[in-house]
Amino acid sequence: MYKKIGIIREGKQPADRRTPLTPKQCHEAMLAGTDIAVQRSDVRAYTDAEYVAQDVRVTNDLTDRDLILGVKEVPLDMLMAEKAYMFFSHTIKEQPHNAKLLRTVLDRRITLIDYEKLTDNHGTRVLAFGKWAGVVGAYNAMRAWQATMGGPVLMPANACHDRTEMDRELADFPLPDDLRIVLTGTGRVGHGAMETLDRAGFTKVEPDAFLNGKHEGPVYTALDSEDIYRRDDGKPFDRDAFHKDPTGHHSVFLPYARKAHIYIACHFWDARAPKILTAENLRDKELALRAVADISCDIGGPIDSTLRASTIDEPLFGYDIVTGTECAVGRSGSITVMAVDNLPCELPRDSSKSFGRDLLERVLPNLTGTDAEGMIQRATIATGGKLTEGYAYLAEYAAHG
Repeated sequence: MYKKIGIIREGKQPADRRTPLTPKQCHEAMLAGTDIAVQRSDVRAYTDAEYVAQDVRVTNDLTDRDLILGVKEVPLDMLMAEKAYMFFSHTIKEQPHNAKLLRTVLDRRITLIDYEKLTDNHGTRVLAFGKWAGVVGAYNAMRAWQATMGGPVLMPANACHDRTEMDRELADFPLPDDLRIVLTGTGRVGHGAMETLDRAGFTKVEPDAFLNGKHEGPVYTALDSEDIYRRDDGKPFDRDAFHKDPTGHHSVFLPYARKAHIYIACHFWDARAPKILTAENLRDKELALRAVADISCDIGGPIDSTLRASTIDEPLFGYDIVTGTECAVGRSGSITVMAVDNLPCELPRDSSKSFGRDLLERVLPNLTGTDAEGMIQRATIATGGKLTEGYAYLAEYAAHG
């Protein structure tokens, strides 16, 4: 299929320092017969010199490439007509801000392949940065705790060279013996968060033990849907039925919020599902929470303290539990909220390396070969100026771009 692949300079602002393939991964692909060129960039976490050291051609001009890889949405003025591109387009849910992007793709007869739709034969996604959102989000949860309670200041994750330095920072942070964390979600994001907590010296305990206080030292517990929700009709919780239709359920999360000092949210939330932590819950007189790290960052979603997304440069804000409004971090009667929505960008070298390994091993053979699994076909949103069959539903959305 594609023999000449280019890696574009990320153009979306604020600048994203991640890359689809690291220098060593490019070299590995080249040894297997793929021709790769990398566009010059002064913001990419891996420098041009690192690519050159791996015998990768670095250039400003990608016009000779068959397929161009990026990470975030490519700015319209960087999209070349009748080329193939693969990146996170954020169009499949009809996101309003990207309708013009899809319209431009169609007008310029571009082939658009979306990372988010690359799946194996079982329908499981093969590429994602989710783990790294969890890794950094749990670290930022500790920064939120420090900003609220005091103690040694933790270096921002994006100021660390890599995860090794970030882990060293957290290893030196004095954890209170009675510090308790509750986490929701046990997928990629949740496992990334748990990795950080494990490395920091927390002990994982079962939900019942967490509620009953049968533990010593700093601990955390990880909750799944059956721990968070109950059926309104009193019948036994049915996990499969809940995930098909979460209506008719209510949250039983409050007892955990009365025990935990920090809440780390890593779950996927269906808009039909009930809220997990309401403004009324946050006013509960027995509430122990002092910080909420909402990695999922669903604005107006299941956690009422997530008033807005925060940023890497300013990751924290205060939530006044009485008024339900934003306030200064650390103010009396408030909790501290972390709701950064692009957390993997804080560790761009590590997250790129992990993403690139999956791309190299699980996707590239389908891109450069016959696509016998149909993986690339399933992820192709548009080609030759038309939406493909699986994405025809985006026609009206694109028409208004």
